[in-house]
Amino acid sequence: MNLDLPDQYKIRMRELLGEEYDDYLACLGCPPCQGLRVNTRKWKPEEAYSALGVPLRPVPWTDNGFYYEGQERMAKDPYYYAGLYYLQEPSAMAPARFLPVEPGNRVLDLCAAPGGKSTELGARLCGEGLLWANDISSSRARALLKNLELFGIPNICVSGETPERLAGLYPSYFDRILVDAPCSGEGMFRREPEMVKDWLKRGPEYYAPVQRQILKHAAVMLRPGGYLMYSTCTFSVTEDEENVIWLLRECPEFELVPLPAFDGACGGIGLSGCLRLYPHRVEGEGHFLALLRKRGGENGSGTDGGVRDGCGERTESAADGVLDGCGERTEAAASGVLGTLAGGRGQKPVAGSSGEFESFLRKCRISWDTGRFMQNGESVYYLPEGFLPAPGVRYLRTGLLMGTLKKGRFEPSQALAMALGTDTFEDCVSFSHDDERVVRYLKGETVFLNDNEAERRGRQLICVDGHGLGFAKANGRTLKNQYYPGWRWM
Repeated sequence: MNLDLPDQYKIRMRELLGEEYDDYLACLGCPPCQGLRVNTRKWKPEEAYSALGVPLRPVPWTDNGFYYEGQERMAKDPYYYAGLYYLQEPSAMAPARFLPVEPGNRVLDLCAAPGGKSTELGARLCGEGLLWANDISSSRARALLKNLELFGIPNICVSGETPERLAGLYPSYFDRILVDAPCSGEGMFRREPEMVKDWLKRGPEYYAPVQRQILKHAAVMLRPGGYLMYSTCTFSVTEDEENVIWLLRECPEFELVPLPAFDGACGGIGLSGCLRLYPHRVEGEGHFLALLRKRGGENGSGTDGGVRDGCGERTESAADGVLDGCGERTEAAASGVLGTLAGGRGQKPVAGSSGEFESFLRKCRISWDTGRFMQNGESVYYLPEGFLPAPGVRYLRTGLLMGTLKKGRFEPSQALAMALGTDTFEDCVSFSHDDERVVRYLKGETVFLNDNEAERRGRQLICVDGHGLGFAKANGRTLKNQYYPGWRWM
């Protein structure tokens, strides 16, 4: 590969790297590393070695990341469709790895699309707390949503909102925030050569003010005692260390938390405690990381619940029910919390019979908090604990989409299938990875049980080696496909 780098960029990188500059230039001619990260919510990292059938080497800075080589189509594998792993550039695994997330935290990924870092943060929450994944671009946020649902993350909120808008509604609300900021992309030139042209149009001087505004709003949303990870995929000091110094000056309640060094990583330039990853030093692309803590609080964890307005007060409208996109309390929402299914919190039952939904819940080996079910129109959601939607936010998802409920008939969603498996749902048909019926199912075809397999009736969860892929309607040995058409194997 022969990258045509801008002269002004080469001059600055020579000044930045000194004697290592030639090594940096030489590495740009090497192929980029390929990586995958195991979904620890569904799989143990060691299981990948034998199951995937390709040579794997561990990524040094994370315990569930691996390098793989060759031209294997890793996105064309049933395990990928089951959400057992995510294809991710190895250096990009570092920010979520070094943000100290614990189950029960409220976590915000503020610039989250396409979802690589969000899927890791969600897996580490183990279904407890809240993962709010946001991207200002609604189209990019849709791709983000698919990746989170593919991973089977239930406790999510996905939005396409401005950081400013969220900061006005959720001050001091989150325990952990990741700002993987939009940047000039210098660290990705080898992997995505077209970014060189983008750099000429919009370089560090364009992005630095944008990044500072995002950081300012993130600082407002972080709880005292909470942690904020700031990361970029650029080498520019203007976008990296100078932004961190700016935040420390503008928000003196923040302090820099030194990140642990590892082989190949460099410290910050003019600011110790940060990490820089260069492609000539590590097996990965370029990245910058800085971890900050907001002073005060015990451990940055809290579950006081409720949505807050710009003054930190809990809003009456949010406390009163579920809101539509204009902030109005909808009739469907007002009558649609399904707490009455198990003697919940006094909300009215859904119009008509809810027996089919109750029956489905009984087949799940999950302790549902029935007071967290919410209906909006025909869609039924399971909200994260302590979470209520706020007025006027552009939501793509609030919680786990359970399915649709119309005239008492319940149709479970693809997202719900991805959150289940043979250990959490009674009626399952599990095929082995190499069974040709798995791919046929993923293509949307009707599949059939063999003569030596027991006949089935009713809705079944189709699995690969115990991990959910989607639903089917069974009639004897015929499994009528209900896999979501937009996700089909092509």
